[in-house]
Amino acid sequence: MNYIGSKHKLSNFIKSTVHSVVGEDLSNKIFCDIFAGTGIVGRIFKPEVKKVIANDYEYYSYVLNKNYIENHTEIADKQTFIDKLNNLPLINNGFIYKNYCVGGNGERQYFSDYNGKKIDTIRQKIEEWKNENKISSNLYFFLLASLIECADKVANTASVYGAYLKHLKKSAQKELILQPAIYEFNDNEHKVFNTDSNILISQIEGDILYLDPPYNARQYGANYHLLNTIAKYDNFIPKGKTGMREYQKSSYCSKNIVEKEFENLIKNANFKYIFLSYNNEGLMSVEIVKKIMQKYGKYDLTETDYQRFKADKTEKRNHKASSTKEYLHILEKK
Repeated sequence: MNYIGSKHKLSNFIKSTVHSVVGEDLSNKIFCDIFAGTGIVGRIFKPEVKKVIANDYEYYSYVLNKNYIENHTEIADKQTFIDKLNNLPLINNGFIYKNYCVGGNGERQYFSDYNGKKIDTIRQKIEEWKNENKISSNLYFFLLASLIECADKVANTASVYGAYLKHLKKSAQKELILQPAIYEFNDNEHKVFNTDSNILISQIEGDILYLDPPYNARQYGANYHLLNTIAKYDNFIPKGKTGMREYQKSSYCSKNIVEKEFENLIKNANFKYIFLSYNNEGLMSVEIVKKIMQKYGKYDLTETDYQRFKADKTEKRNHKASSTKEYLHILEKK
């Protein structure tokens, strides 16, 4: 997925820094990615550590991490279920088609009519199988994660779901074909949560805590609302031109309270090593982060240049810089 704040391109930088601080052998360590997003960082460390704890407040992220992090053994016949879903006759009255396709309401065009119907068809069948106990929880999240990722690939947006495009772009004209969301096998069990990070932090413990909170005022609940709708597939009245759903705003996107929330997170963290990804466009400056973190132990900082995420043409015009400086703040708690 083309995702705001994705650490895919920074994975080697993060991994090498963690190894340089904690050591090369992480096989007895518990690693927590508490703002997990699409789970990229947790996936990096999953083969190396004893256990990954992943969390994100957004439900679509929870679904992705339930598959990529918590699933760790083979699921029998999973390709058979993928094939069945790809060959279902399409329904014409599903929620996505009715609310987010031109044929459904004549206005919103997040998906082509065909793809909207196919998303509804697949999503309803997955839920039916779950309710009838025809699939396990592991298979349920595998299939649902597969649908979310494949739907995102044919979405008619400029990357995020704050708006749709007036005309179907080439990738949105392609017919959705469900492909498996392949996860890594290993012998260790992992745990995924879907809750407020500042609440969860007092309920867990481990060795390495990785933090990648929102760094500016952009709310993930708004930018990826349609992925939450596909994941939850609940009934609500879409609001406004973009068909928004109600969402919880993150305190980390508020200049007025982000410092307090961040310090509470650090203070309550029962982890020896803490790594914070942040950049030079964030609501908290390097100096503020340093001031907070060094209260609780030995502080250090490393950095790298990073190509900035551009969601649309407007953002390209408003930002002359093509790159940002990505900071990795490091704390060894005392």
